[in-house]
Amino acid sequence: MSEPPIDILAFGAHADDVEIGMGGTIAKYAAKGKRIVICDLTHAELSSNGTVDLRLEEANKAAEILGASERITLDIPDRGIYINEYHLKKVVEVIRTLRPKAIFAPYEKDRHPDHGNASRLITEAYFSAGIRKFHGELDAHKPQHLYYYMINGFHRPDFMVDIEGYMDKKVDSLRAYTSQFIQASGVATPLTKGYIESVEARETMMGKEVGSLHAEGFFTHSPITLHHDLLGE
Repeated sequence: MSEPPIDILAFGAHADDVEIGMGGTIAKYAAKGKRIVICDLTHAELSSNGTVDLRLEEANKAAEILGASERITLDIPDRGIYINEYHLKKVVEVIRTLRPKAIFAPYEKDRHPDHGNASRLITEAYFSAGIRKFHGELDAHKPQHLYYYMINGFHRPDFMVDIEGYMDKKVDSLRAYTSQFIQASGVATPLTKGYIESVEARETMMGKEVGSLHAEGFFTHSPITLHHDLLGE
């Protein structure tokens, strides 16, 4: 019996990126029975705190909290995310193997260069995955949608997803990364200085914009087509 199709493939440069940007959306759609895979491009081996093994353990726990079907990690170097043939082929292989309906990537405007580089790499891979003659070992596949989520900072999004009722799961998934967000024996970083609280505040402000307790903001290069929900029903 074949596996059901993947609905959402969410890429991050490092484990915790996806949770920061769209953890509530993942929890919401997972609760609706959608199959969601998270793909981290790197092992985050240069993180100031924690280890690769611990980060992987935390990442798997966070994915379980959100209800993701699977989490995979590529071997692209931390602080070495570039658009080159090797990296592009790696991401294209993931897209063609999983054949998702929608892809999510970090928004390119971010204080961390890896997030912007990941955004550009995934955008290129999204296009190349649909070209039959581009590294044609696997059948070409072009997902229906490509969206971008915020990690650091606050930008006015193109659209929002109402995550009322799922904010607790998002926060719980972030708290699973104790090595990153809780300063114990490690060093102080921007993540250990009230970062989770700042994410909560951002999603609360987003929610106020759309009359909800919490929302997550996203970006798209293409207009969104409404089929049945013009009146929000």
